[in-house]
Amino acid sequence: MRGFAHSVRRLLSRTGAGLFLLLNMAGGAALVPAVSAVASGGHFTPAVGVHPLFKMAQANGTGSDVTFNCQQPTATIFCYGPKQIRNAYNIQGLLNAGITGKHRTIVIIDAFGNPYIQSDLQIFDQTFGLPDPKLNIIYPDGQTPFDINNADMVGWSGEISLDVEWAHAVAPDATIDLVLSRSDFDSDIYSATKYVVDHNLGDVISQSFGEGETCASTDTLNNAQFLAQQDALFKKATEKGITVLASSGDDGDAQPTCDGSSFFVSVSSPASDPFVTAVGGTNLFADLSTGAYQSEVAWEDGFGESGGGFSTVYSRPGYQEHVPGIGSFRGVPDVAYNAGVVGGVLTHWGVGNVVFAGLGATDPTVFFIFGGTSAGSPQWAGITALADQKAGRRLGFLNPAIYSIGKSDGYAKGFHDITSGDNDALGTGFYFTSKGWDPVTGWGSPNVSNLVTLLIQRIVEGRQG
Repeated sequence: MRGFAHSVRRLLSRTGAGLFLLLNMAGGAALVPAVSAVASGGHFTPAVGVHPLFKMAQANGTGSDVTFNCQQPTATIFCYGPKQIRNAYNIQGLLNAGITGKHRTIVIIDAFGNPYIQSDLQIFDQTFGLPDPKLNIIYPDGQTPFDINNADMVGWSGEISLDVEWAHAVAPDATIDLVLSRSDFDSDIYSATKYVVDHNLGDVISQSFGEGETCASTDTLNNAQFLAQQDALFKKATEKGITVLASSGDDGDAQPTCDGSSFFVSVSSPASDPFVTAVGGTNLFADLSTGAYQSEVAWEDGFGESGGGFSTVYSRPGYQEHVPGIGSFRGVPDVAYNAGVVGGVLTHWGVGNVVFAGLGATDPTVFFIFGGTSAGSPQWAGITALADQKAGRRLGFLNPAIYSIGKSDGYAKGFHDITSGDNDALGTGFYFTSKGWDPVTGWGSPNVSNLVTLLIQRIVEGRQG
């Protein structure tokens, strides 16, 4: 399966349809091109979260007890809802104690728009028994009319559904500011991000997109100039106490070339920026009913692999000093989270209903299974909102504290160390998991209740033990 799926992904990327759907119908499965994921010039695309597995999933039960056919023991490609993810990563204890993200704001940056995002979120909440949050939709540079026949816009609409619903699933009482750029060109994404930082909109920023770091540029700024401008903006965000997160990418140790014709060894921007907490991917194995944690490996399930490696632009930041495996340049990712399509997260996507299922956008029985590292960034944003609420203040830049924890006796309390798997997408034999930090899964995935306490101890209380 891995070889076939990877061959299909490479072929589709070369032909301009880098994302695909696996249609699981009564008559069998078929791969069909879905939406464009090819970066060209200064063009940002989703850092692959949109590998949806389409399911005609009839809900069984209601509220927190709802299940889908992909949650049955016999499911070949299984899935998780909020209940399972919350239990697997030890989030539920915080929620039970009233740490729900209240009075905190998560900013999600995406492109174009999603005409059904409000109903998507309402259906998601009704299905899983969650409260409806305050959702603000902001177009800093004007709203681009949504064209359901535009594959690029369709892809971003799926990213929006995933980001909003799963940030909310982790931090159900946090306000969500969905900030939409007018296109997915670097200049427009940057403009939207600058608006967020200049107006101090929220406590944490999630970015589920990326491109090879040497591809980022605009019509007026070359690669080095643009990355310097972006780095200065992220530094400004951290100075305001804003946490900045980004997905590390879904093609392992590779990224599409700048013209989209093939792949080359590269980490992803903006994840590689030293002021960003980069989120890699795992395959999570948990009880399909309770969510009880079983194990994790580096994400590699035939649909993609955890992005990671070393920057060719940014030198090793101070917080990565004395970390085995990191040389003179910034290592990516910093942390990880469930990213498998096999074991993906249930998401209501009205645009997907219309385009791929031929059904109404508000049909409540149709969900998509999403994977990719872009599932991890918004959920880490939710975790940050929980930590900020518990701390009573913004925790801001997380990386120094994360690396301090990783090098301490508290590491095993705060993280699941991922020691199985690799992200060798191009067959170069570059990067493998190992004990502690590695350029596949970083320090690993969070044990959230414990990690929040450890982060607060270091950032707020100044403890280092």
